[in-house]
Amino acid sequence: MYPFSPLIAIAAVLAMVPYLAAAFFPARAAGSARKLPLPAQILFPSLFAIPYLLVSFSSGSFSPGWCLLYLFLPVAVTGLLTLGTRSGRAANSCWPEFLVLAVIGLAVDLRWFERAWPPHLAIFNKMLLLDAGIYAFVAIRNLERVGFDLRLRLRDLVIGSREFALYLPVALALGLGLGFLHLHPFHFDHGRVLAQWVGAWLFTFFFIAVPEELFFRGWMQNLLERRIGRRPALAVTAVLFGLSHFNKRAALFNWRYVLLAAIAGVFYGRAWRQQRRIGASAVTHATVDSVWSLWLR
Repeated sequence: MYPFSPLIAIAAVLAMVPYLAAAFFPARAAGSARKLPLPAQILFPSLFAIPYLLVSFSSGSFSPGWCLLYLFLPVAVTGLLTLGTRSGRAANSCWPEFLVLAVIGLAVDLRWFERAWPPHLAIFNKMLLLDAGIYAFVAIRNLERVGFDLRLRLRDLVIGSREFALYLPVALALGLGLGFLHLHPFHFDHGRVLAQWVGAWLFTFFFIAVPEELFFRGWMQNLLERRIGRRPALAVTAVLFGLSHFNKRAALFNWRYVLLAAIAGVFYGRAWRQQRRIGASAVTHATVDSVWSLWLR
């Protein structure tokens, strides 16, 4: 672990603010941004570079090039969606949105910018790119029916748990058969097991499941539905979600991971589209990942 630093702690808080504000106060966060004059709206996300400045100064790894990237990229993303929103293009013409998704998605998946960060702090890269996407899509683009609201309802838990229960036997049969999953012995210290489960689930929910569900379901599947319809959008998004795992836990193409993730993506997409809420699909996603990391990896 990287040594604790007050500047790194402040950077972490600042990186989480746009994410949590949009998740728990969506209308207020978006409304506040739209009250700014247009130039200020476009330039505002340059402030997302502040966490990079704090972390890099604290660790002695500051680079002018990386600083310019984190200043420029959120502004470019915002500017692109601003121009697209104001250009009068057809409602189903989503090329600026798909371009933004391609840049953010590839940057995260291929780890383009992780060299900017000290060891064990590359999660900042993912959070800052997520913040840029949230600001552009929520505050500027005002993309409808995303469902990015983490004030969970009972229905979110029911739908999310149902899709997990439907996916579990498929994953076990296929994963064990392919040798991708491996059963681990259960411990009988119930208090310890519960604490591990809750901790793993909460971390996975906020830092893995919600960001990925927002990207793949709230933005990508949502936009694809407008172009190709519900079922094709579900299938295409699931395949792309699976392919995003090609380099996980392997030096080359991990086809077993891709296959299991693509099938999981179908169930995550089903959970999201029932009431179009990120919370529901993130419950399924976090539960799948937590069970896998604790007992099946």
